[in-house]
Amino acid sequence: MLRIIRITLATVVFVLVTLLFLDVTGTLHAYLGWLAKIQFWPAFYALNVAVVAVLVVLTLVFGRIYCSVICPLGIMQDVVSWLHGRRKKNRFTYSREKKWLRYGALAVFIVSAVAGVNAIVSLLAPYSSYGRIAGNLFKPVYEAGNNVLASIAEHFNSYAFYSVDVWLKSVPTFIIAAVTFVVIAILAWRGGRTYCNTICPVGTILSFFARFSWFKVRIDDSKCVNCGLCTRNCKASAIDFKNHKIDYSRCVVCGDCLDKCHKGALSFTSGRVNKHTSQQADERTSIRVDKHTSGQADNANLLVNSSTRNSSADTGRRSFLLGMALATTGAALAQEKKKVDGGLAAIEDKVAPERHTPLTPPGSMSAQHFAQHCTACQLCVSNCPNGVLRPSTDLSKFMQPTMSYERGYCRPECTKCSDVCPTGAIKPITRADKSATQIGHAVWVKKNCVPLTDGVECGNCARHCPAGAIQMVPSNPKDEHSPKIPAVNEARCIGCGACENLCPARPFSAIYVEGHEVHREI
Repeated sequence: MLRIIRITLATVVFVLVTLLFLDVTGTLHAYLGWLAKIQFWPAFYALNVAVVAVLVVLTLVFGRIYCSVICPLGIMQDVVSWLHGRRKKNRFTYSREKKWLRYGALAVFIVSAVAGVNAIVSLLAPYSSYGRIAGNLFKPVYEAGNNVLASIAEHFNSYAFYSVDVWLKSVPTFIIAAVTFVVIAILAWRGGRTYCNTICPVGTILSFFARFSWFKVRIDDSKCVNCGLCTRNCKASAIDFKNHKIDYSRCVVCGDCLDKCHKGALSFTSGRVNKHTSQQADERTSIRVDKHTSGQADNANLLVNSSTRNSSADTGRRSFLLGMALATTGAALAQEKKKVDGGLAAIEDKVAPERHTPLTPPGSMSAQHFAQHCTACQLCVSNCPNGVLRPSTDLSKFMQPTMSYERGYCRPECTKCSDVCPTGAIKPITRADKSATQIGHAVWVKKNCVPLTDGVECGNCARHCPAGAIQMVPSNPKDEHSPKIPAVNEARCIGCGACENLCPARPFSAIYVEGHEVHREI
C-alpha cells in the first residue's frame, strides 16, 4: 500500500510540475504555481520558513519522502530506473555510503551559494536542473506536438489549438540541459538513485534529518531468511541484508523493498521491531536457510539466466538518449520558417545589440538582487509569452534569465514572470507597478535609422511606445521638412523594448534599450 500511494502521488506531482514548464496557454500556473514554491531549494532562497520547516518535519517523521514524491528530478530518475527494471529485475546491490563525494558536493554547493557563484549552485540544485531539462528538451517536443494538433484542427475550422514558435533560446543552456539529462539518466538506468545519494545537495541535507525519522523501514530478524530480494530491489543501495541494516540517510522510502519481501520481514513502522535473542534468531534463520537452500539455488540460476538474456538491454540506452536529443533538436529546427515581406523578399532576423548593462525583469529590483536570488530554474523563461526572456551566456550570471527584444517586447500588461518566480528573485508586481518601473531607457542609433539611411518616413518607435516617451522631431532643427527622427524622453521611458522590437531596421535596430543596474520608479 505504501508503494502504491507513493507512485500515485509521485506521478501526479511529476506530471503537474512538468506542465508548469510545458504550458503554452499561460493559465496553469494560477492553479499549480504552489508546486514550484514547495521545492526545497527555491523555498530556502525565498526565505519561505514555513515551507522549509514543513519539509524538515516531514523528513523527521517519514524519512526522505520529499525525494520520492515532491522532487521532480528524483521522480524522473525513478521513471528511468523503472524502464530498465522491466527488462532486468533484481539488479541492485548494497554499497557503502560515499561520504567524501556526498559531503564534498554539499561543501562546494554551500561555498558557491555563500560566495555568490550561482552558476555552480544552479548546476547542482535539483529543481533547477529539472527545470532546464523540461524547458529545453521536453518543451520543444511538446510545442511541436501542439503545432501538429493546431494544423489538424485548422483543417476542421477549429481553434481549439493554436501554433506557437519553437526556438532555441540558448545553445549553451540547451547543451548543459542535454548533458545533465544524459548523465542523470545513465546513472538512474544503471544504479537507480546514484545521483540523489552522491551528488544532490538537497538529498544530502535531508539525509541529516532522515537518520532520525520516526517512521522507518525496519527489518524483523525473526522473519528474515536472508534471501536478499530487498537489497536487489533497493534503488538507493541502502539495505545490507547480510547484517540486517538499512542506511536511513540514503533510503528514499520508495516501498520497493516492502513489496518484494514475501516473508513479512520488512515493515514501515515507528519505534523498534521486537527482536528475539541472538541465539533464537540464529536458530530460526538456520532452519529457514536449510528449508530454502534448493529454492535459493534455483533463484540464483534464474538470476544468472536473466542477466545473460538482458545483457543486450544496456546497448539500447545510448540509442534512446541520442534519439531523444535528435528529436528535440529536429523539432526546434523544423519550426524555424523563413519570414518574407509580402512574399517577395526574405526578412533578415534581428541581432541583439551589445548592452553595457543587461536588462533584468520588472520586479527584480536590481541586477544584484536578481543574481543573488535566482536559481536559474528557467520557469520564467518557459512561461514568458512574449519571447523576451532567455538564459544568459554571461559567466557571472550564467543560465539566469536576461531580457532581449528580437522576438517581442515586455508588454506593460504582462506580469507572468513575477507571478511564476518561486524564489523571490522577481517580486510579485501589479500591472500598475510595472508601468511605473523603469528597467532601462531607449538609446537612438543614428547610423541605423531608416529615415536617414533610406530617406523614407518611419516613426514606428514613437507610434508604438506605450509610455509616450518618444517623439519624432526634424533631423535638422532649422528645416521642418527634413526627415524626422526619434527623440527619447529618458524620464518617461520604462525600457519595455517596444521601440527596439518594432524598429524596421535590420539586422540592428536603430533604437535599443540599455539596462539599469537598479530599477527606478517613475
